[in-house]
Amino acid sequence: MAKTSDANTQSDKRHPDKPHYSGHRKRLRERFLKASSDLADYELIELLLFAAMPRRDVKPIAKALLAKFGSFAAVLHAKEKALCEINGIGQTAAVSLLAVREASIRLLQIDATKQPILSNWQSLMDYCRAAMGHNTIEQFRIMFLNRKNMLIGDELQQQGTVDHTPVYPREVIKRALDLGASALILVHNHPSGDPSPSRADIEMTKEIQAAGEKLGIEIHDHIVVSKSGNTSFKSLGLLS
Repeated sequence: MAKTSDANTQSDKRHPDKPHYSGHRKRLRERFLKASSDLADYELIELLLFAAMPRRDVKPIAKALLAKFGSFAAVLHAKEKALCEINGIGQTAAVSLLAVREASIRLLQIDATKQPILSNWQSLMDYCRAAMGHNTIEQFRIMFLNRKNMLIGDELQQQGTVDHTPVYPREVIKRALDLGASALILVHNHPSGDPSPSRADIEMTKEIQAAGEKLGIEIHDHIVVSKSGNTSFKSLGLLS
């Protein structure tokens, strides 16, 4: 035991400026490469912060992020301003986290749209929920499809308040005509966490459907997403 202690002391003397957490970073990287799924959420956040914060022990910061936002997903979906309220998080670290979120959304978008949308429905649900489910204001998105149900446009049309987004059926159909779309999938989020469609949601969808029918544009579905789940108008029998 004495030899081990002497060896550690000699090592410390050889590297007097080496931070105490450098060995931890090396071990965490090695664990990630061997079995990434075994890492706890805070450890994965540590890895994301390593490059942005090379001279700081990021473990307490990672744990503080989880304590504030409640989950790994919530950390990645947090706004820059909220992230920077955590002691130690600056713009560089916040951007590192935000970039991971954007990268994951783009990967899900590729999976959802590389084949006809209607034959890849679960991937579409995953993409929509990742892109919009955690937003704190309502957004209205339209996916424009051709006759083969391939995606030709994915556009965020409107942003509103915490419980309302203005949607104008004529503008929706006009944009579909501009793109040469023959079908649409409507998507919006409920920041409240409840994905159940409201009466206003149902009435607005019927208006868009009626306007589209006159011009041969079909509404395949209207999806409501939230951080707790999603709802399909089609599955609820709200679209004929």
